[in-house]
Amino acid sequence: MAVSGQRRRPVVALYERIADAVHDGTYPPGSTLPSEPKLAAELGVSRPALREALLLLQEDGLLTVRRGVGRTVNDRPPRRGFEQVQPLEELIGAGTPLRVRALLRTVEEPTDFTTQHLLAPARAELRFWESVLTGEGTAAALSHEWAAADELLDRVHPEFARSLRATEARTGRGAAVSMLSVLLGASRETALTAHSGITATLLGRRRGDQLGRPADTPAVLVTQVVRVGETPVLAAKHMLPTGAPALPVLQSH
Repeated sequence: MAVSGQRRRPVVALYERIADAVHDGTYPPGSTLPSEPKLAAELGVSRPALREALLLLQEDGLLTVRRGVGRTVNDRPPRRGFEQVQPLEELIGAGTPLRVRALLRTVEEPTDFTTQHLLAPARAELRFWESVLTGEGTAAALSHEWAAADELLDRVHPEFARSLRATEARTGRGAAVSMLSVLLGASRETALTAHSGITATLLGRRRGDQLGRPADTPAVLVTQVVRVGETPVLAAKHMLPTGAPALPVLQSH
């Protein structure tokens, strides 16, 4: 389900309330929701609005209708529909998110990559986060993430801009989180779209040193751009060497 714009329709707000209740354990996996009349009364909403929200939750895989039982919460409910973009540490963590270790948190001028993917002007200042993702003591991936310039973010996604500044102020630029996770946390009311590309490469000396692997280790390079509407707000490169946790890939047309 896509949530468009900064203002939500009442049914989307209702969807969000129920999804929050699922994710915070009010309605845990495997549980059965109250009947429609009871749930509508508990939430203080009309039954038609509730029914529409429940149908959307079924479409997004949070709920299942079981004959003779009612609506039950799926054993492994997916992330909410407007949060389908996932940080790499969760995507390849196989249910146990990898740890994010900050290597560098700085501001830099645009590179060819960020000029192309963030449409950054030549003298812009872009936040750059470099991180190693680790699991079970082993370096699994190297991530480079750039945010669009503050002036643009303040206009198209001010909550993301505020969250980035707050995270860096709180951690002294040593944030043990990914930039994408900060973006998702700031985007509960903002629709995001993302596109990624995957290519085969070799680590090279510097990245090999950072990941504790030989320079000629084969690797997968994932490039990612996340947008608000038509505006790119985050661009990233992720390097996954041979032996890293499997990366699930979904192709769509």
